[in-house]
Amino acid sequence: MKLTADWRRVLKRAWSVRLMVFAALLSGAETALPFLGNSIEPGRLAGLSALATAGAFVARILAQKDMEDEK
Repeated sequence: MKLTADWRRVLKRAWSVRLMVFAALLSGAETALPFLGNSIEPGRLAGLSALATAGAFVARILAQKDMEDEK
């Protein structure tokens, strides 16, 4: 594996990265559910996390307008 030269730009603009961070936040919230009470149905955050991860996968393989290689 090789780190891209513009990795900072990728972290700021890539939708795949944004969706992976969102999925991680949802997973953390799922872990904290017992402390939050019964305000959210069990499994709902896990489902949203799965959708965000699937979206990150799709965003990773699609060409993103703001992320095209500059030549």
